[in-house]
Amino acid sequence: MSLSLASGTVLAADSGTGCGSGTPHLFGNNGGFSCVSPSSEDFDFASRPAFHIFGYGVTKPTLIVALIVVLMITFFWVAFNKPKMVPRGVQNVGEVAYLFVRDRIARDSMGKQGDKYVPFLFTLFFFVWLMNVMSFVPVVQFPVSSVYAFPLALAIMVWLTYMYAGFKRHGLGYFRVLGVPSGVPIGILVILTPIELLSNIFIRPFTLGIRLFANMFAGHLLLATFSAGAWYMFSVKGIVFSGASFTMAIVMTGFELFIQALQAYIFVMLTASYLQGALEEAH
Repeated sequence: MSLSLASGTVLAADSGTGCGSGTPHLFGNNGGFSCVSPSSEDFDFASRPAFHIFGYGVTKPTLIVALIVVLMITFFWVAFNKPKMVPRGVQNVGEVAYLFVRDRIARDSMGKQGDKYVPFLFTLFFFVWLMNVMSFVPVVQFPVSSVYAFPLALAIMVWLTYMYAGFKRHGLGYFRVLGVPSGVPIGILVILTPIELLSNIFIRPFTLGIRLFANMFAGHLLLATFSAGAWYMFSVKGIVFSGASFTMAIVMTGFELFIQALQAYIFVMLTASYLQGALEEAH
């Protein structure tokens, strides 16, 4: 008998042999429940694809992203295909979300010139949020953004967008915007300009992606640990320890829901900030 948790962690009833030789356990092998401790291996899907197409393995995160794309296209189509003067239902939800991104993110950062970037920011916000919240969808139960390739791909997309906007606005003078802060003495620029260029051109996309990845990775691992612990400790430590672990799993679930939305907001807010920097007047 086994129970699969969100991260792929398995609880198994055994006869004292544990879950396998050399496998780390929460409290070691015993005659009741044994549990494979959640680890980074639960996020490695490359070695266990869901199925193959033309010899290429299709993993669970890839399938989830495909599902997210279908859900977003369906939602936007239903909400905005035939808009009514007085929005109702799905259209009302879509317009409220759109106005939030436009007024609280794009215009707050870039003013009216940010309006043309609202569709990009709006789509990015909901894509990131859905990648995160998939960890609580039954059967799916995995946040795609905890696999670094996906946040990195989004960060590269953001990098290409603000670099294109900057060079389109300033030409080669954009390097001056990136590397020469206003009001800094010329002598300091010898040291500061290389640091600014390194930060604005190379470090930005890395930190943008790693921030989202690290939060989702850690949050999902914590949820898996407390969930597994609740089941396992009920067998070996009694209801008090199991109840404490279960309570923490509930608390962390609520906290993780907040963090998922917050990380989507931060990702898009930083994107708008980078775009604002690309569109501002040269020093």
